[in-house]
Formats: sequence, structure tokens, C-alpha cells
Amino acid sequence: MQKNYFRLFSFFTFFTLALLLTGCCKKDQKPETKLKLIDIKLTNEEYAFAVSKKNPQLRDNLNQYIETLKTSGIFESIVAIYTDKENKGSKTGVKFTTAEVANTDKNLIIVTNCPFEPFEFIEKDGLMYGIDLEIANAYANYRGLELIVRNIDFDNILSEVAAGKADIGMAGITVTEERKELCDFTTGYFKSSQKLVVDGKNTDFDNCKTAEDVKKVIKSLNNETIGYQIGTTGNLFIVGDGSSENPGFVNIRPQGFKTPDESIKELLHGKIYAAILDDEPAQKILSDINIIEMQKTATKALE
Repeated sequence: MQKNYFRLFSFFTFFTLALLLTGCCKKDQKPETKLKLIDIKLTNEEYAFAVSKKNPQLRDNLNQYIETLKTSGIFESIVAIYTDKENKGSKTGVKFTTAEVANTDKNLIIVTNCPFEPFEFIEKDGLMYGIDLEIANAYANYRGLELIVRNIDFDNILSEVAAGKADIGMAGITVTEERKELCDFTTGYFKSSQKLVVDGKNTDFDNCKTAEDVKKVIKSLNNETIGYQIGTTGNLFIVGDGSSENPGFVNIRPQGFKTPDESIKELLHGKIYAAILDDEPAQKILSDINIIEMQKTATKALE
């Protein structure tokens, strides 16, 4: 029985190795890179949590809590769980709703926009996970409040917080002067940038070294469509704000989407030329897509 088991084990071990190695080594079956990230920072941003201007105490309490997480090393550990593939730390999933919930002094209502991995995303168990959710859950427990998470459109988050329908907006929100007119913000907790994603065979940006180089290529395009998430700084980068400092790009066709994933799907189907989105979600989405392509290639190698 042990001998048969060993043979069975050896067969599956060999099959697995063949699947991986054959897909990687056959010259005529190299995995196709469906999409690629133009790894140049187009903006310099810092995420913060949005709170109502009428609740400065909550802002101050959150600032103190974030500082405690950072100085204790807890924040770094939370980020590592979601960004380091080798990290096997436990993740905390939370329930969420799309419905409006009464805001009372016994609960802590968070509004977010999902998916935006690694900050917020939904797993197969139906729960929401991510860096923002870990912080929200820990803070609610610290304050002895019931955590309620609402998943809504990104461009509605600040208005919900400003109206007092939610306590905190957590969705990888970059602080801008325009947004400060609606809400207060905590101190920054994560630095990011906007980056461009294009088809894997696109060579238009191959010689680019700086953000200005990328902008020059975009300005040279003729009526191409570039996608972005509505209400984000990527939206602002492409469309502009009407100022001379940020006029946007009049030579392209801007197309807005509710989530970054939607713009990437359109790019995969060849319906748009490029998509602009935040660096971390872009890297995660592309990693998942390209891993799937490697698996497909390895499978075909055995046929």
C-alpha cells in the first residue's frame, strides 16, 4: 500500500513539475503577457481617511490611532499581509452592505468602494478584506463600536461622509484641495501614484523614462480611448480640472468606469487603448491576469 501511494505521489509530483516547466521552457509556447504596466509615476499622492468637518474629534482620534499603529509596527505588518506574497499572516474579513444604515453613537459606519485591492476587495467567502478594512475593524474594536461597512460608488463617498450618513471614508482616497472643501482628512497613511496600463504588445511607451515622456506620447495619440475610475485622481489626470497646470488631454477620448476592474476588462477586450489607475491595484490586477495566462500556456503544453 505504501509503495502504491509513493508511486501515486511521484506521478502527481512529476505532473505538476512538467506542467510548470514545460509551459515556461517551450520556445513556441511562451506565456503571453496580456497587459503591461508603464512603471512610471504620473502623480505623487498620499492616501488618507475622510471624516466630516463637523467631527474634528474623530479626525484627531484617528490620527492618534494611526500614529500608534505605525510606531508599534502593526501598520507595517498589516500592509505586509496584503502585499508580501511570502507573508502568511491571518486576514480579517468583515461583512458589508450596499444599503443605507442609520448612523448612531453605537456604530462606526465606513463607506468604501470595492474592489480596490489590496485596500478593499471581496473574497469567495463573501466577506470584504484589505488594508483599510483591517484598520477599520481594529479601530471599531478599540472604540467598542459595531463596525458597519457600506460598499458604494467612489464618487459618492465624500458626500456621504459630509452629510453625516457615514463616519469615515476609506477607499485609497488621495487628499486634494477640491476634496478638502467637502471633508476633513486624517494624516496620510500610504503613498501611491497613478500609472498607465496598456496592451502587452503596445510599444508606444517603451522609450519613456519620465512622466513628461509619457505625457508626450499621450499628447501624440489621435482619438484613442483611455479609461479611468470616475471621481479619482486618474480621472483628473486624463480629463483635467480646467486650469493651465492641469488641462487634461483634448486629443483623446476619456471613458469613465465605476471600478478599476471595469476599465481593465475593456482593455483586455481591446475596446480601449489604455487605462490609468493607482499603482498598487494595477500591480495586483496585472499579476493575477498574467498568472492565469501562464497557467493556460502550461496546460496547452501538455496537450
